Amino acid sequence: MKKYTLFLSIIVLSFSTLKALRLKRFTSFDAQTIAYEDTGRGKAVLLLHGFINTGANWRKTALYKDLIEKGFRVIVPDMRGNGASDKPHEDKFYQNEAEVKDLIGLISSLKIKDYTLVGYSRGAIVAAKLLTKDKRITKAILGGVGQHFTNPDWGRRKMFAEAFSGKAHLHPATAGAVAYAKSIGADTIALGFLQKYQPVTLPTELMKIKKPVLIICGEEDLDNGDPKVLQSYFKNAQLKLVKGNHNGTYRTQAFADELVKFIEL
Repeated sequence: MKKYTLFLSIIVLSFSTLKALRLKRFTSFDAQTIAYEDTGRGKAVLLLHGFINTGANWRKTALYKDLIEKGFRVIVPDMRGNGASDKPHEDKFYQNEAEVKDLIGLISSLKIKDYTLVGYSRGAIVAAKLLTKDKRITKAILGGVGQHFTNPDWGRRKMFAEAFSGKAHLHPATAGAVAYAKSIGADTIALGFLQKYQPVTLPTELMKIKKPVLIICGEEDLDNGDPKVLQSYFKNAQLKLVKGNHNGTYRTQAFADELVKFIEL
């Protein structure tokens, strides 16, 4: 029995090692290291994960599988504060749109001339700001978001920032998220900074974007506002609703089908 247990442990360790070796490292503008996976050789697609997630969450989806099978080059980072990327515990490492600078630098380091941008949940919030900064983006998909991230005083963001920083008593709306983050070994202090300095993209900024945008949400998902209102902030945005709630929609085949169709247009 002991030999069998040891054998299983070696297999698990080997699998974890292979996953770690697959990740590459990029040193960003402030010497912080960003881990990412770069797979394929076709047209580039950048996938940005959500809150209390990592790039591994994308790699388990139908969308990731379909993009690889269709010959796209898929770049999946662990954004700073998450996964295998650095998780500093000082304000200065999250201020002034540090995450956006990471992504611009990463794309430049890979010598990518143009790419499709995909973000889900908090990843979509970062993607919206990146869309206003990087001319190499040809089209963008914002999933799992409504208009609330365009409000600098968004109460939900502030509540999560305080809860994860430990500066406030847990509210019923945040207690589950904090408990889950701790259960998977996520860095709650870093997550608090990510909420505190989360990018805000004003409606007036979004209205200047002329590139094609797809906004896609689950039919049961109003966690981050109304996607129909967000659509109205863009000159050239489509809206698609598919079955699902906030936490599950991005994993579905219906979500993948809509995104691949939009990307291939």
